[in-house]
Amino acid sequence: MLILIGLTFLFLYYKNELILLAFLKLRKQDFVGTERWLNKIKKPESALTKKQQGYYNFLKGIIVSQTNMNAAEKFFKNAVSLGLSMDHDMAMAKLNLAGIAFTKRRKMEAQRLLSEAQKLDKQDMLTEQIKMMKQQMKKASIPNQHFGQGRSGRRR
Repeated sequence: MLILIGLTFLFLYYKNELILLAFLKLRKQDFVGTERWLNKIKKPESALTKKQQGYYNFLKGIIVSQTNMNAAEKFFKNAVSLGLSMDHDMAMAKLNLAGIAFTKRRKMEAQRLLSEAQKLDKQDMLTEQIKMMKQQMKKASIPNQHFGQGRSGRRR
């Protein structure tokens, strides 16, 4: 029994329980609940280890990306720079950064991040999203051609 209790404390040292609870809420698509759990961490720089700070920023980026892309970009960049334990989490962060860069018309950066995300996605969990992003990037690179229209844009 003492070994089990000791292992629990050891596990919670490396994995912050508030971040784990936030991930559980996120899995249920409860963004408000996820944000509520993350807001309980007052000073993430001092309360969390480096990897935990990465996941904190990753989760914040997912939450904020629903409303504010500029703030979400900042959170995702912090998560990538701090590091994430799992390759598919890093791939997801880079995929989100690629999407943000693409919406801001930074195509080269978006392509670089997309290829990095594809390399990190070893379990093929994000292949559909990566394919869709590549298709959207192709569609955006094709110029719109308007045949049969004059300079005013009206048909004669």
